[in-house]
Amino acid sequence: MSRLGTIAHQLYSGEVSYDFVGKRRRWYAVSAVFLVLALVGLLGRGLNTGIEFQGGSEFVVPNTTATVEQARTSAEAAGLTDPVVTQVGGDTIRIQSTPLTPAESAEVTAQLADDLGVPSSTIGVQLVGPSWGADITQRALQGLVAFLVLVTIFLAFYFEWRLAVAALIALLHDLLITIGIYALTGFEVTPATVIGVLTILGFSLYDTVVVFDKVKENTRGITASNRVTYSEAANLALNQTLVRSINTSIVALLPVAAILIIGVGLLGAGTLKDLSLALFIGTAAGTYSSIFIATPVAAQLQERRPEMKALAARVAARRSGQEGRARRKGSSSAGATTTLVADEIGDGAEHGTIAEQMSGTAAPVQSGPRAQPKRNQTRSQRKKR
Repeated sequence: MSRLGTIAHQLYSGEVSYDFVGKRRRWYAVSAVFLVLALVGLLGRGLNTGIEFQGGSEFVVPNTTATVEQARTSAEAAGLTDPVVTQVGGDTIRIQSTPLTPAESAEVTAQLADDLGVPSSTIGVQLVGPSWGADITQRALQGLVAFLVLVTIFLAFYFEWRLAVAALIALLHDLLITIGIYALTGFEVTPATVIGVLTILGFSLYDTVVVFDKVKENTRGITASNRVTYSEAANLALNQTLVRSINTSIVALLPVAAILIIGVGLLGAGTLKDLSLALFIGTAAGTYSSIFIATPVAAQLQERRPEMKALAARVAARRSGQEGRARRKGSSSAGATTTLVADEIGDGAEHGTIAEQMSGTAAPVQSGPRAQPKRNQTRSQRKKR
């Protein structure tokens, strides 16, 4: 078995584990830092929306040897005020400005063709009015709200409302971080960006549902026993799906990284940047939130239920009783079985792994070295008799 396969087996069986749920405050603090930075970017700099959202005029000049400064000088000479000039690829110039009338855009096209040495017919012109841009913004927000509402309804019916709330918090976490990074870096927000954001929300939801499905399986009928708490069972589910989540994320991030490095960096495909950057940031944030935010929040909400509080009290009483019996019998060892979260359970390894406790197969507590029965007579003595 490979090293990764061995680790996956140990995580699934509970031989090796990390207490994600118990250390949730640490993960909340990390997310809080990113969210504060995102809010600073959104409230401070704001989003750099493209002309599709705010309206404007765009001129794309292909196959030109002109520099950005030459194109800016030509655009200003044509009457454009504070044009945004960028180089897309090796020989394409893009010029954006405030909304123009068709007659004004024709004059600008002719000026650019003369100054930059290209036929006017090859210059691409896009005119977007402010009303159309506002309509696009409204539709994007409507699509996002509809997505979140449908996701909440689905999770509430498939799991329960507490898990639905936890998943929704994780989705909003990913959304704010992604949009905040766009605001901090000044990358342009285009319709391709919106598509990328909706895509990564779907990925984050998929990863969260995989973990929650295992949580549902591990916690089915848990209140009828006194072996493990809800948080311990949820943490086991998180460890059991950890390798799968990481592998899925790596497979998803590699092609997106290739698009960013090759498509944008080497080929200069600007339209790919809007989509691939949102996918890369969102996929990474979605992986983090599925592991460190969604399940810990779900466990925290569940532990507030009276029946879960009663379960935790029974589990603690049972373990305390086992410890007391072991001390009275003079046990010198902590136990012979491996514990999943020994530090969090607090009584060594004598209760077995969480997986064993859930299945009821934990090894019994050892009470010391086993004494061999004494023989009353030897074989030679029995023969003499």
